[in-house]
Formats: sequence, structure tokens, C-alpha cells
Amino acid sequence: MHRTRIKICGITTEQAALAAVNAGADAVGFVFVKHSPRFITPDKAFAIMGSLPPFVSTVGVFQDCPLDDFLDIEAQCPTDLSQLHGSESENLVRDCGPGVIRGIRFDPDTIAADLARWNALEEVAAILVDGSEGGKGEAFDWLQLIEPMHDISTPTTPIILAGGLTPDNVRSAIETLCPYGVDVSSSVESAPGIKDPAKITAFCQAVRQADAHNARSHEQ
Repeated sequence: MHRTRIKICGITTEQAALAAVNAGADAVGFVFVKHSPRFITPDKAFAIMGSLPPFVSTVGVFQDCPLDDFLDIEAQCPTDLSQLHGSESENLVRDCGPGVIRGIRFDPDTIAADLARWNALEEVAAILVDGSEGGKGEAFDWLQLIEPMHDISTPTTPIILAGGLTPDNVRSAIETLCPYGVDVSSSVESAPGIKDPAKITAFCQAVRQADAHNARSHEQ
């Protein structure tokens, strides 16, 4: 049984980043999307990255960003991974790779094709399945993702679950789907863009409880 990885997205301050790390998060996300309430400039994100301890991954989040702008931001703030969460084409994803987390919106009619499409692309390191175009905290029916997850061809790209996850429901989501990782933003905030350390801790604890439950179930 694997350990579910945790990404806390929408980090805008050093205090929020360290709260995520201290709670057990594996990665923090910086949103380089100007219309988002969690937008952060590359220079500020780079300064926060300097405060992180070893073995914590950083993720830059983009949405329909032109390649030249993407490369400029990456030059200013070279994150470990890049999350593309818009309508980017295969060619743009290739140009932004390697190490791309491809964000897609769950649609029961297209999810199987979407997973197969991005699973086939070498530059895609993981596929993030969200309930919206990102950052809106919209959940979807996790049961409808089970079959498409198992049907995509080998080698299977890791699946990260997002969208409407909270400290109260993330355990159920993990026990249902056993995703590679989970991604959370709005539900661990006291206000849009303001992270709440207590909520971050509660979320991470719920993930670990789910892992423990799955491990016990696997042993039985």
C-alpha cells in the first residue's frame, strides 16, 4: 500500500508554506494565474521556495499561459513541477515538459478519453482530476472515476484527486479511489487566499487516517 501524497495549493506566504510542511504535506503549489485570489508573483514564490526544507516539492500552476510567458515565469521561479490546468494542447504540454501535472475537469462522458489522452504523453508526470477548472472547490462523484482509472493503459500515469476535498471528506475519497495524491486549496482557508494552519493540519491527519485504514484492509 502506498502513502497518499498531499499537495497544498494556493500558497501565498512563507507562514502558509511552513504550516503545510509541518503538517506533513509533500508539495506546495504556487498559482501563477492572475485572476485567481491565490495569485502570487514569481519573485515572491521564489522567495518562499528558499524557506522550504529539503524533500518538499514545489509546483507552479498555470492556466492557458502562452509558452513565452511560461518560460519567463519558469526562469524567475523554477519549480520542480508545472501544473497546466486549462485547455492546453498536446504540443504546448510537450513544450512545457517534462514534469507536467496535467489538470483536467471531470466529465463522466469524456473522462475515459481524457485519461487515455494524457496518459499517452511522455511529458505528463501525473494527471490531476478536478471537479472544476481549478480552485473552485467543486466535488464530483468519485465512484464514477474508479473504472476509468483502472482502464487506462500501462504504464499508468499517477492520478491526483482534487475538487471539493475537505478535512471531513478526504478520508472517504481516498478509501474509495486510492489515488496517488490529493490536492487541496480553498477548503483549508479562512478566506480566499488565506490559508488556515489548523485546517491544513486536520486535512493532512485525515489523509493519514485513510492510509492507515487502507493498509489494514489490505492486510485482511
